[in-house]
Amino acid sequence: MAAEAEGGEVSTGKKGLPKLFIIIGAAAVVVLLGGVGLFVFLSSQGSAEAEHGAAAEHGAAAAAHTFIFNLPTMTVNLNSEGGGEKAFMKLTVALEVADEAMMVEIQPRLAKVIDAFQVYLRELRKSDLEGSAGIYRLKEELLRRVNVAIYPSRVESVLFKEILVQ
Repeated sequence: MAAEAEGGEVSTGKKGLPKLFIIIGAAAVVVLLGGVGLFVFLSSQGSAEAEHGAAAEHGAAAAAHTFIFNLPTMTVNLNSEGGGEKAFMKLTVALEVADEAMMVEIQPRLAKVIDAFQVYLRELRKSDLEGSAGIYRLKEELLRRVNVAIYPSRVESVLFKEILVQ
């Protein structure tokens, strides 16, 4: 009986040993995958912060090297659709230019810029200005028209200070 008891213990020990190796191996794999995941997460977070920092520095540098040229407020009647309700728009725009010399170049051509804006704005309908897509199209068209009016000079961006449509 003693031999059976010892044999029984030995056989139980052999069954427990492979289970123990499987558990230890699975735990090691989980720890290893967790470590790799943590490393990837921390390294991507660090690079995102570095990219954000670089973008912020670039944006600050770009903002420091541009100048804002304010245009006078414009009020125009909008095109009424088939003699419908009269609508008007009050618009205040600023032009972003690369340097002070560009501001000096724009000044004598300011009448051409305002004329190009007025002609375009009077043909707009109230429905053309609805939603963010309408405002984006307006911004792009004004940028194109100002660059045509002041050629060979160039404006970087058109900035809306005020838009009122009634």
